[in-house]
Amino acid sequence: MNLITSMMTIAVLLSVVLAAVAFWLPQMGPDYEKLSPYECGFDPLGTARLPFSLRFFLVAILFLLFDLEIALLLPLPWGNHLSSPSTTFAWASTILVLLTLGLIYEWLQGGLEWAE
Repeated sequence: MNLITSMMTIAVLLSVVLAAVAFWLPQMGPDYEKLSPYECGFDPLGTARLPFSLRFFLVAILFLLFDLEIALLLPLPWGNHLSSPSTTFAWASTILVLLTLGLIYEWLQGGLEWAE
């Protein structure tokens, strides 16, 4: 019982100390940039007919694609316990090769260049 009490005391004490540091440490000096609303890189108070960069959306789509790759590869360690782990390895390798080829294609086409 003594171990549980000491662990709870340490957890509560650490939580209180971290909350106090987080409350008192940041410097509050808001300026115009911090107080202005921000919507996807556009000025929300200006005109709605401004052209936007397609590269911003390309980077967002590439991020979603590689995020999906991680979601597809998460069950891979449990697939090694199947009757044929080589099939699991083949599917995972296929996914990685396809995504790597897509990344190389985007790189060679200049789709990853943010500034021209």
